[in-house]
Amino acid sequence: MSTLALSTPLVIREQPVIEANLVEGWEVIIGLEIHCQLNTQTKIFSGSSTHFGAEPNTQVSLVDLAMPGALPVLNAEVVHKAIQFGLGIDAEIGRASVFARKNYFYPDLPKGYQISQMDLPIVGKGHVDILLADGSTKRIGVTRAHLEEDAGKSLHEDFAGMTGIDLNRAGTPLLEIVSEPDMRSTTEAVAYVRVIHALVRWLGISDGNMAEGSFRCDCNVSIRRPNGPLGTRCELKNINSFRFIERAIDAEIARQIEVLETGGRIVQATRLYDPVRNETREMRSKEEANDYRYFPDPDLLPVHIDDAQIEAIRQALPELPVARKNRFMDDYQLSGYDAHVLTASRDLADFYEQTVQQAGGVTQAKPSANWVMVELLGALNKQEQDISASPVTPQQLGGLIARIADNTISGKMAKQIFAEMMAGSALSADVIIEAQGLKQETDSAAIEAIIVEVLAANAKMVEEYKAGKEKAFNGLVGQVMKASKGKANPAQVNDLMKKLLSH
Repeated sequence: MSTLALSTPLVIREQPVIEANLVEGWEVIIGLEIHCQLNTQTKIFSGSSTHFGAEPNTQVSLVDLAMPGALPVLNAEVVHKAIQFGLGIDAEIGRASVFARKNYFYPDLPKGYQISQMDLPIVGKGHVDILLADGSTKRIGVTRAHLEEDAGKSLHEDFAGMTGIDLNRAGTPLLEIVSEPDMRSTTEAVAYVRVIHALVRWLGISDGNMAEGSFRCDCNVSIRRPNGPLGTRCELKNINSFRFIERAIDAEIARQIEVLETGGRIVQATRLYDPVRNETREMRSKEEANDYRYFPDPDLLPVHIDDAQIEAIRQALPELPVARKNRFMDDYQLSGYDAHVLTASRDLADFYEQTVQQAGGVTQAKPSANWVMVELLGALNKQEQDISASPVTPQQLGGLIARIADNTISGKMAKQIFAEMMAGSALSADVIIEAQGLKQETDSAAIEAIIVEVLAANAKMVEEYKAGKEKAFNGLVGQVMKASKGKANPAQVNDLMKKLLSH
């Protein structure tokens, strides 16, 4: 089991140089530390509420304030959720883990130390796989994930010349997830964060709300010449959006390149990202690792976990993203890309699978994938919403796809119906089709009669088609669709049109 602590420099393993990831001739090395707030009702060592948004200092107990004689008691649910995560990344589970005191002094840290884990974390080495642009996957190692309490929050904006302290957040349970420095580009780093974010939400152990600080990231960035010695890393603190992670790392890479190429040297430091100026600035230098004087917390016993407990948690886990992706590829014959997109979240995977069943089963798996990924997600993205906020239900979408499959409606009609559903209509596709008379014409004789009339009225276009102008054919089809008020089956129109024009 790894003994790497967040207070010590990341141990960077030698990696083969990947030429495609060089930035202006420099190799980028990235390691990430993710702080994930676990969604328990109470704090890690006290019974105080973890509800977000309460009035400052209204969710603080004597334990949170470290009052004399107030002793911490470990929240069992926190341990359970940490084990879930460990199993989700195929990691070693620490059968015996120890809480330690990490000593440092901040105004919003009432104890003067943070209860954390160092030598014996609850989750050891694991891994996740990320999808690269070329469709291949890359394995990113996870060094460890350990439990700790969060600090409070310092407030500056409402106090002229002073700082306010809100201790509501003090003691909320965090799972700190430390990666190996395996990422070689900003794209890989963001992909890794997205995978971890999706996993903690999939498992139901965190809401992953980045805006509320439930999921935030520290980025360790260094550069070196290919095959050269390792560079000095800088840490970018507390970044809470995927876009800012990307921009912050890019800005830091550019800064380090400029420093080195103008004869300077990189100083190990903790830096903050300024999104307005799109630059990083030094928060504090860190020439040497801080001495946090870790020692086992005398108020907390070691946590012992047996095989039976781990196996019970394993059996209760939902189908994990990788397993579900593979099943979608096997059962529904989806491509790796489609399966990857549709398992980006548990809600999305559930939505897709319910849509397939409503649409008619496996035969409609690919059409269902297309409608979910292209039409539905496209519409939701425009509204800046995710699948959980979809006004269209799986039952509605599946019913719509079923009516396309049996030729009741055309694709164009389907998009018209889908737009009504997105606008908030709770009606089924069948009800909308009946109410608006949208059923398409599939009677061959009726369609042929319309085609004959169109050909007779557009002799010049017929001559152009027979002279080799393919665009004329599309023009004739358009006239037929116009004459049928869009109700003629397009496939039948094409087939019958070719047949009549060949005579």
